[in-house]
Amino acid sequence: MERVIGMQTQINRIVLIPAYQPEERLVTLAAELHENGFTVVIVDDGSGDDFAAIFDKASGHAVILHHPENRGKGAALKTGISAIRERFAAPYIIVTADADGQHTPTDILRVSYTAELYRDALVLGSRGFDKDVPLRSRFGNSLTRLVFRLSTGVRVEDTQTGLRAFSDELTDRMLAVSGDRYEYEMNVLLEFAKGGIPIRELRIETVYLNGNASSHFHPLRDSCRIYKEILKFSLSSFVSFLTDYGLFCLLSALTGMPLVSNIIARVLSAGLNFTLNHRLVFESRENVLHSAVRYFALAAAILVCNTLLLKGLLALGCKAFLAKLLTELLLFTVSYLVQHHFVFRKERKKV
Repeated sequence: MERVIGMQTQINRIVLIPAYQPEERLVTLAAELHENGFTVVIVDDGSGDDFAAIFDKASGHAVILHHPENRGKGAALKTGISAIRERFAAPYIIVTADADGQHTPTDILRVSYTAELYRDALVLGSRGFDKDVPLRSRFGNSLTRLVFRLSTGVRVEDTQTGLRAFSDELTDRMLAVSGDRYEYEMNVLLEFAKGGIPIRELRIETVYLNGNASSHFHPLRDSCRIYKEILKFSLSSFVSFLTDYGLFCLLSALTGMPLVSNIIARVLSAGLNFTLNHRLVFESRENVLHSAVRYFALAAAILVCNTLLLKGLLALGCKAFLAKLLTELLLFTVSYLVQHHFVFRKERKKV
């Protein structure tokens, strides 16, 4: 439950900006934020000598921290949060913003005020995704929003926003989240949603400069980092499905008994799927026996549903091979969610 407090007059408002090879607008942004009463902390994430002049200009309005080489946005944010904890006394609000000028000082101030009111919540500055938003950003957010909703049951409109605000009470949790690059921001949302930490959204102005051309987000590489768990699960499920489906087809052809063949194929493929998911997908450190008991209880329930669905589709006149395919597709999402949250649940990090 969110704890609401009154506005504090002596709270320090800090804007944290991770920057990799920024443009001149970073200097303008730092100056505007400084004029609006913010303390500005910029982390140069290994931009190199060619960008030293930009950081020198920004240093008149901000504290500049440096990574000698590029380590990623997540690592830069953690460096900044750690430095803020060392240099500033609580209470304070940290607002993370992007270096490309897409977040206006007005919106940065609004999310800061909201985080002051809800000190145990993560506040997101959420964009509206209309026709003026570049296609890759609109598609990427729609996909991550769906994955996030399926994984956590929590609805978030803008999972990819870099404008976020939180109080000093949440810095321990922010530093405990894994990930050094773009996946870090998604991991924060996942960990906070699982941990019951409130996530609040505030609609902000949508600003894309030159079609978001300055973004260093690599669609294929960084999407794989963000979605790696569900991608691994999909691959494991696909391998197990091929095993299951191949055995089903072979046994059905040999015996002429599709329901019996389905049960045998399902039991054998379940053993393979458990091994892959325990060791490779969810990387569970829990006792194998405990996970196995939950997994095979799930597998038994899925088998019952699988058999009933298959029987129903066959009764409706569906061909055996097509009926099997439809059944597996219907149960895929259910299986992922139960395994993710119950069977191979990871121990939460203590902070």
